[in-house]
Amino acid sequence: MAKVSRTETWDCPIERIYDVLIDYNSYKEFVDGVSAVEVHESSEQGARVTLSLNLIKKFSYTIKLVHDRPQKVSWSLESGDLFKKNDGQWDLKKISDDQTEVTYSLDVDVKGLFVPKSIVSKLTSNNLPAMMKSYHDRIRGH
Repeated sequence: MAKVSRTETWDCPIERIYDVLIDYNSYKEFVDGVSAVEVHESSEQGARVTLSLNLIKKFSYTIKLVHDRPQKVSWSLESGDLFKKNDGQWDLKKISDDQTEVTYSLDVDVKGLFVPKSIVSKLTSNNLPAMMKSYHDRIRGH
């Protein structure tokens, strides 16, 4: 239903970015709309996480994440009450010791016919620059 991708260059070391991306418990502190996080399992290889959000509507979903330090964090939907698809990834490419190309990609589809477009838009393209800024700000202050 909605595919989005955005690439930015951040003046941050790749390892610092990667460490913030996989610190799922901290998401509620800086990611807009995240009201709760439950990490069911986590290892160097990946994680299983339930995120609860409040963006116009309250909902939660569980994703299975795959870690590929320090280049990529990818995920796919395991279960949820709004999404029938939520696949995405963070791709990190080292430019220099203090500069990284960061690409966020997301492919989502929602259950049912009556989910307001405003929710889907807020979850995808409308909120993408602000969401990436919140991660970037967290990384710079980390």
